[in-house]
Amino acid sequence: MNDAEIWLIIVLLAVATFIARSSFWLVGHRITLPKRVQEALRYAPACALAAIIIPDLLINNGQIQMGFNNPRLIAGIAATAFFLVKRDMLLTIIFGMAVYTYIRLGL
Repeated sequence: MNDAEIWLIIVLLAVATFIARSSFWLVGHRITLPKRVQEALRYAPACALAAIIIPDLLINNGQIQMGFNNPRLIAGIAATAFFLVKRDMLLTIIFGMAVYTYIRLGL
C-alpha cells in the first residue's frame, strides 16, 4: 500500500464513522421504534454493566472461581447486600472496596 491508499482508507473510515454516528441526530426524529423495542432498550444499560462486572467478579487468575477463595466475588456479594439495605451508590462503592481490601490483605 502506498501513502495515498492509506490516506484514502483513513478518510473513508472517518466518513463512515461520521455517517453512522450522526444518522441518529439527522433522521432519528423521523423513525419511531416499535413499543416492544423501546421497552427492551430500557434494559440495555443494566445488561452492559452486568457483562462488564460479572466476568470481573468470577474470573480470578485466569480461571472461573465461584468459591470463598475469590475475594472479588465475596466483596461483590457483600456490596450488593449493602446496596439493597442502604440504597446509596457511593457508600456501596466504599464498602465494597473496603471489604475487598480487607479480604485481599488478610487482616
